[in-house]
Amino acid sequence: MSLSASIIQFLDQFELEYQLTEPLDTPQWHDQQLRSQAAARATLLEDDQERVLAVFPADSMLDLGAVNKLLGRNLVAMGPQLLNKLFERYELSSIPALPGLAGLTTVVDQRLLDNPTLYLDPGNSAQMLKLPQKEFEKLTKNAKVGEVSVLLSNLEMPLRGDDEAIITNSVKHFTALRVKERLEETLELPPLPETAQRIIQLRVDPNADISDLAHIVETDPSLAAQVVSWAASPYYSAPGKIKSIHDAIVRVLGFDMVLNLALGLSLGKTLSMPKDGVFGITRYWQQSVYMAAAMEGLVTAIPRDHRPGFGMAYLSGLVFNFGYLVMSEVFPPYFTKLCRTLEANPHVDHPQVEKHLLGVTRDHIAGWLMDLWNMPDEVIFALRHQNEPDCEGDNAAYAKLLFVARRLLAQRGLPCGPKLEVPAQVYKDLHLDPVKAEATIDNILESSAELEHIAAQMAPAA
Repeated sequence: MSLSASIIQFLDQFELEYQLTEPLDTPQWHDQQLRSQAAARATLLEDDQERVLAVFPADSMLDLGAVNKLLGRNLVAMGPQLLNKLFERYELSSIPALPGLAGLTTVVDQRLLDNPTLYLDPGNSAQMLKLPQKEFEKLTKNAKVGEVSVLLSNLEMPLRGDDEAIITNSVKHFTALRVKERLEETLELPPLPETAQRIIQLRVDPNADISDLAHIVETDPSLAAQVVSWAASPYYSAPGKIKSIHDAIVRVLGFDMVLNLALGLSLGKTLSMPKDGVFGITRYWQQSVYMAAAMEGLVTAIPRDHRPGFGMAYLSGLVFNFGYLVMSEVFPPYFTKLCRTLEANPHVDHPQVEKHLLGVTRDHIAGWLMDLWNMPDEVIFALRHQNEPDCEGDNAAYAKLLFVARRLLAQRGLPCGPKLEVPAQVYKDLHLDPVKAEATIDNILESSAELEHIAAQMAPAA
């Protein structure tokens, strides 16, 4: 993809001296390449008055609160539908980081003016603009300049210590903001559902059989319908019609998968789906279905001697984003703020935004709650450490598999985070061949229609 004609015209208008970098072999690494060069990237913001272009370093998170304070506004990120129309109209793949483009009011982060040479996102995912600082300054004469970003490296350090202590400290931080002071008052969460309790008890019963599991699932009509629907999906190509839970277990899914599937679905029903969400769209079940399928595939791609438990990996994938639901109930006033900041920073993963705004992540809260509910240690560890590729411990493989699955799905355009590479060491730790991992995810996405159907079946009951 070459530079848009409108971008070339804008650059010529200012008679800028610039260079275009060599085209990237893998344009999907757009986020990765911009960040590695601390290149300038941009976000389009808007309110009921006008649109504003925010330009900031790609190795940072745009601080939406700082922008609004600087301008005295209440700006939010432009929605994806309008953005896509602009991209199509002007032949762009991203928002060009060019201050003053289209006459827009522009906010520029101060740190961009400290570099002798700058790289910029020109709206083309395959290349970057390179220009001297003096040339960039020609574009910023009418821009508002301020400290409107936060270094991601400061937000990516793992939070160490006991989950409850971390959450308590976070709650204390909010006392000054008039949020409830005591942790137990703040976490007004429902108890573990009875169905989930019975399934957990069944997991540790050495004498449990198919009839026991079928009976538990059948006592919850909604859950039973979802399990049957899952088994009947074209994704599993089951011969004949699925007539019962027993049929779904014996002929299609198997005891272990149905047990973990039922547990994951039961947990998903524990909390209400937030009406808010990134761009107002809840993708919880879509992400859950794809992640469960990805974990299922990646485990089978690992040599048998090094494979983690299939059932625990599958369940971890199904509930990997449970913290999203918990976060919306724990910090309702700040959940909306969290969503708006994520919208303005599609290149940033949620833990960094949550640390900046709340001092705690959804992964910590989900891990803490799962521990209170006596969920399996493998799942607790996986959720708690899924964004820490360097984590260690007996259950580290589950967390690292979640890390790999999310990144590979995101690289292929699924809404699971920014498009970033998987470090080679993570593959090595898992004894997972990167080529096999890539092929596994590609094979799963060939069945995207079937997976979307399963997700749609889950959503109404959520």
